[in-house]
Amino acid sequence: MSQTVTPELHYTPLQPEHFAQVVALGNAVHGEGYLTLPILEDWAQRGHAKGINASYVALNQGRLVGFRITFAVGQWQPDDWCTPSQWPVNPAQVCYFKCNTVAPDCQGQGIGSAMLSHSISAAQQQGAVAGLAHIWKQSPGNSAMRYFQRCGGVLIASHPGKWRQASLEGYDCVVCGIPCSCEAAEMLLDFAQLPAALADKVASTR
Repeated sequence: MSQTVTPELHYTPLQPEHFAQVVALGNAVHGEGYLTLPILEDWAQRGHAKGINASYVALNQGRLVGFRITFAVGQWQPDDWCTPSQWPVNPAQVCYFKCNTVAPDCQGQGIGSAMLSHSISAAQQQGAVAGLAHIWKQSPGNSAMRYFQRCGGVLIASHPGKWRQASLEGYDCVVCGIPCSCEAAEMLLDFAQLPAALADKVASTR
């Protein structure tokens, strides 16, 4: 059963008091072992730069119903699953959208878009001109990729087996189990090319 969000829904930078609910929601949506407290502590630290936090959570009457983890520029390095030679911007000015998760009973109500707007605004203040994401192509109906495309994301490359090693280390994929054979879409969101509606949302967060 879906839950209708209330006027009390609000967005705030990720803080340690949110960690337990973030871990629980992440594992419920993505599969057991996707998140642990030590992993989240590392991810959360990577969201900080210039005194600004680019990772956000959505709270509805005290319940955490969504989170977006974003790594600030300078807080991550492109790896074998990245193709920086194909990015149309300076890699040193790209943040990393690590994870976007909304509780299943609260999806379709604009929570993901709102969190993205807040994270883009923060990332821009940290010096980012674009954001990279590895989108889960096996999401139901490939909804994750279609959503990111609507936000202006452009496909750079596809990467089979992106999460295989994580699954061998304990991540139990909700689609494949162990090992995970899901494919990642490497996508870049150029902040200078945002759709008008999203650009307006980003501006409204400041």
